[in-house]
Amino acid sequence: MNKLHQREDRLNRGLFSRFLDSVEWLGNLLPHPVTLFAILCVLVVVASGIAGALGVSVADPRPANEGEWIAVNSLLNADGLRLLISNVVTNFTGFAPLGTVLVAMLGVGVAEHSGLLSASMRALVLNRAPWIVTYAVVFAGIMSNMAAELGYVVLIPLAAMIFHSLGRHPLAGLAAAFCGVSGGYSANLLIGTVDPLLSGITQEAARLLDDGYTVGAEANWFFMIASTFVVTLIGGLVTEKIVEPKLGRFDADEAESDIEQEQMATLAPNEKRALKGTGIATLVIVAVLALLVVPANGILRHQETGLISGSPFLNGIVVIVAVSFTLLGFVYGRLAGTMQGDRDVVDAMAKSMSSLGLYIVLVFFAAQFVALFNWSNFGTVTAVAGADLLQALGLGGPGLFVLFILMCAFINLSLGSASAQWAVTAPIFVPMLMLMGYAPEVIQAAYRIGDSVTNLITPMMSYFGLIMAVAARYQKNLGIGTLVALMLPYTLILLIGWSLLFFLWVFVLGLPVGPGSATYYSM
Repeated sequence: MNKLHQREDRLNRGLFSRFLDSVEWLGNLLPHPVTLFAILCVLVVVASGIAGALGVSVADPRPANEGEWIAVNSLLNADGLRLLISNVVTNFTGFAPLGTVLVAMLGVGVAEHSGLLSASMRALVLNRAPWIVTYAVVFAGIMSNMAAELGYVVLIPLAAMIFHSLGRHPLAGLAAAFCGVSGGYSANLLIGTVDPLLSGITQEAARLLDDGYTVGAEANWFFMIASTFVVTLIGGLVTEKIVEPKLGRFDADEAESDIEQEQMATLAPNEKRALKGTGIATLVIVAVLALLVVPANGILRHQETGLISGSPFLNGIVVIVAVSFTLLGFVYGRLAGTMQGDRDVVDAMAKSMSSLGLYIVLVFFAAQFVALFNWSNFGTVTAVAGADLLQALGLGGPGLFVLFILMCAFINLSLGSASAQWAVTAPIFVPMLMLMGYAPEVIQAAYRIGDSVTNLITPMMSYFGLIMAVAARYQKNLGIGTLVALMLPYTLILLIGWSLLFFLWVFVLGLPVGPGSATYYSM
């Protein structure tokens, strides 16, 4: 009997592996990502012209705009051409991830070229069981969302380096970290920057029905704590059981010329001494930041509210990390003998910037596509039409939330920003589901599942280009299909597993999704 089950299991894995191979093959039929974004720009312009000529529009669901319509804006005209020509440069320079990546990489480059990152990761993972490293990477990715988008810039490339140094496939490390950072974007043990952002939007949407309704930043805290462990478990299992076996052994010949097959060497005496000195420097930096943030009148707190939320500390976390990495990298380099002065620091920064050439080119075209897509109103029209469809089906209970989560996951493929998507859809979904008897806090928790899981497979996610650039270091000519096929198992299993947690939490156990959060609502 066991042999029969084993044969069935091998057959199922074979079918799933062939399915992923098909996804990769189909995806890689697409042109180079840069070329693809250029083609998409043209398609958006043409499609908007057709939709505009046909008068495609939806009724604005916001009570303040009752009677108004949201139409697809045609860009296939003189106004569209003038708009594009006038904004090409600002579309590129104003693309939010670009500045974050460039500033952070200045500091990370110093830490990397001084040897600090290599020595630190060897100290952390040397003699550790491989599965511990895998789950630690996913967990660290989830927790990195406390520092805004830093996980994309620092942790994902670092995870690939860690796996590479351990003799494992670097793309498996990249995938595990990407799963935690992006697939588990809303989960965390602590209240992060996304919580007050989403709760504020939810509160305004709820007040369309109930003027006095309040939704706090802690509204989903309990559920997101549990979600952190579930996402970590799923991410680790998918990496160990599906992704890494499918990738097989890493072939250094497939990588770019500057990637060498590293081995996890033990720490030399000078490296141990340098790490101790860097540890002391780290404590000094932490102490200085604590003096600036912890006191109620701290300089880096919000000067009007006195809170950390929305403070210069959180808004400038990328700058703080870049400066910290630069200082720590230089301290380590001096003590280890790999850096002597400012010229070495500047050279390290320059080398770091030179490695981002592909990313910068890709961002230029991606930024134009995102701008054109937003100008056309396609994303908003899609969101409203999807909400209308969900309402027309007339389902209730768990079945309703299945469709709601799937709808949010689908809309996320075209509206990559969590806050932008929720700002558009919350005024539709929150009042609608409140009228069906569910509290805004529960609605928001379900939304966060759908909004997170498809981040891994949509090029509309702001940092998708960066992930492509990092992955291309380890596999030349890597296409979108390869990356999507790599991450698709995470999306599918996270969607199922995280949704099951939601239904168990809300409908079976009847637990609150956060402190003081109601499950049901009555007028």
